Amino acid sequence: MLPKIGVLNISDRASAGVYEDTPGQACVALLREWLSTGFDLDYKVIPDEQAVIAAELKRMADDAGCCLVVTTGGTGPAPRDVTPEATISVCDKLLPGFGELMRTTSLKYVATAILSRQTAGVRGKTLIVNLPGRPKAVRENFEAVFPAIPYCLDLIGGPRLETNEAVMKAFRPKA
Repeated sequence: MLPKIGVLNISDRASAGVYEDTPGQACVALLREWLSTGFDLDYKVIPDEQAVIAAELKRMADDAGCCLVVTTGGTGPAPRDVTPEATISVCDKLLPGFGELMRTTSLKYVATAILSRQTAGVRGKTLIVNLPGRPKAVRENFEAVFPAIPYCLDLIGGPRLETNEAVMKAFRPKA
C-alpha cells in the first residue's frame, strides 16, 4: 500500500473558482519531482475558514491516513489568514523550527517574509506543514524544509519516504 500525502490549498477565491489553484498544483509537482517513493494523493481546495481548515486537517490525518499534509495559503497577517491557527488547534506537538527556517529562507527574497506565519506540527502519525500561497514561495519554502521531512516521518512512526537524490537529498542520521 502506498503512503498517502495530503495537499490542501486554502483560498477563498480558488475554492470559489475565481482563479486556478496554482500553489496547490505547484506543491504536488514538487512532491512528484522530489519523491522516489510512490504515493497516493488526497487533494482539496477549501476557503479560509478556521473551522473548515481544522476539520479538513483532521480528516486527512485521522480518516484518510495521510502521513504528510501540506497546506498552501492563509499564512499572512490578513484577517482571513487563519491557516496557522487551524493547524495549531489540531496538532499534538508543534515544530516551530519549520516556520523559523521558512521565514529565514524567504527573507533572502522578500523583506515581507517577517509577516509570514507558517508553522508545522504533528497530529498522531501525521506531519502537517503550512506553506505560503504563491507558487514561487511554495518552492522556496518547501525546498528549505523538505530535507527534514522524511526523517521526521520516521520519528513519528510514519512510512519511510525516499527522495530522488539527484534533485532532493533527505537528511537521515548515519546509523
